[in-house]
Amino acid sequence: MDFSLSMDQEILRETVRKFAENEIGPVAEELDEKEEFSYDTMRKMAEMGLFGIFVSEEYGGQGMDYVSYIIATEEIARVDGSHAATVAAENSLGIGPLYYFGSEEQKRRYLPALCRGETLWGFGLTEPNAGSDAANAQTRAELDGEEWVINGTKIFITNAATDITAGVTVLCRTGTRKDGKPELSCILVDSGTPGFVAKEMHGKMMWRASNTSELYFDDCRVPRENLLGERGNGFRQMMQTLDGGRLSIGAMGLGGAQGCLDRALKYANEREQFGRTIGRFQANAFKLADMAVGVETARLLLYKACWLRDNDMSFSKVAAMAKLYCSEIMRDCANHAVQIHGGYGLMRAYGVERFYRDQKLLEIGEGTSEVQRIVIARHLGVL
Repeated sequence: MDFSLSMDQEILRETVRKFAENEIGPVAEELDEKEEFSYDTMRKMAEMGLFGIFVSEEYGGQGMDYVSYIIATEEIARVDGSHAATVAAENSLGIGPLYYFGSEEQKRRYLPALCRGETLWGFGLTEPNAGSDAANAQTRAELDGEEWVINGTKIFITNAATDITAGVTVLCRTGTRKDGKPELSCILVDSGTPGFVAKEMHGKMMWRASNTSELYFDDCRVPRENLLGERGNGFRQMMQTLDGGRLSIGAMGLGGAQGCLDRALKYANEREQFGRTIGRFQANAFKLADMAVGVETARLLLYKACWLRDNDMSFSKVAAMAKLYCSEIMRDCANHAVQIHGGYGLMRAYGVERFYRDQKLLEIGEGTSEVQRIVIARHLGVL
């Protein structure tokens, strides 16, 4: 067993870490307070090659493995969840379906600009009445001659309402199967298509500097060839996409947990009470020790899931485990970090307050913690 990273992966970690600390760290609090998506840092992340990391160079990607992608996401999340959300959603949910299921024409049409970070792409799965029950999607698409006519609504869609969003992948009901269940297909919709409106959402507790939107389709017409893959394969495509997405959410949890530990450790070694630094009190030292154990365990589990994927082995169960564990270990670390900071931990200026808020979505997005437990239990054969 070899747990070492390659030299390229070590260099990638150090490079992205310095970038996140120097370029994202100084503006993260202000962007969070203003609920502002930053096109400046988006451009800089693109120049770093953080989009299309696992896409082959043939389509403009970086041609790296999934472990490298997760390392990059982890290091961004160590500094700020909003920017990590932009990277994770764009790679796993935006680029991923186009790369793995798109036709050659669709890949060459969209991927190069997406991999350069010149454009973004949304993943239209969740609806107001279809969250965990994604198969109950009510958005419909009917063929009218050589066009799909789409009607419906999507919600909580990342990267779908920016000035550089090129379009979205939309899960739609396209008919009824022989067993009476809905036929689900994925259809590509370009931004600016008549009948399609993307509206930015505000008032979020977390990821306030990432772009989240509602999507509305009112007799939206797109060419028949905008179907992604085969008709009726939409739900399978979405579920396979979420398997990869769980790894990126896991990376956000891991990076966030590491960020909480870093900040708590630094504060514990600086803050003095009763004549000594607070890290020397057993109550705080044990919190830090528990955080360190959790971070290390999370990293081992997540990297194993990515290794399984890179080696074309079954990784669905371990991906669910990693997503679940990393999400919840960040929750524990964020809670400990705020407690160690005391009253200062409740103030924006100390950063851990933002980590405490940002963590909650990790237990909800791309499959709730409850759904992850269902997935794991099914793999165990008990559900």
